Amino acid sequence: MAFDLVVSDVVTPDMEEAIRGPLVAYNNARFGESSKRDLGIYLRSEAGEITGGLIGWTARDWLYVQLLFIPDENRGHGLAGRLLSMAENEARARGCVGAYLDTMNPDALQTYLKYGYRIIGKNGPMSGGQFITWLNKVF
Repeated sequence: MAFDLVVSDVVTPDMEEAIRGPLVAYNNARFGESSKRDLGIYLRSEAGEITGGLIGWTARDWLYVQLLFIPDENRGHGLAGRLLSMAENEARARGCVGAYLDTMNPDALQTYLKYGYRIIGKNGPMSGGQFITWLNKVF
């Protein structure tokens, strides 16, 4: 079969779906349905504006925390721990056995370690001198 390999710095939603769709179908056929469900917990201002929170999903009996952001003025009050606890409780209710996430922020790394996550991998240093660290927590 003849085909071209093209390097590009453009990835449109259609291009991504052309790869994601068959990959997900292959994985589902091989490993079963993932039962992926999104999970969001939002910090809202008094005006109702989302100013931070946690975004992730549950799939294959694990919670993945993709994004966790606390605005500067709200840091140091335990909000990260509360968000993680709420997400973990929801994950347990969905039948999950643990959670995983990654960070390149040394302060966030210390926070995750404080709340029971353990380092499972590291890569770097990156161009800014920081490392990316993968962590998990088994419930």
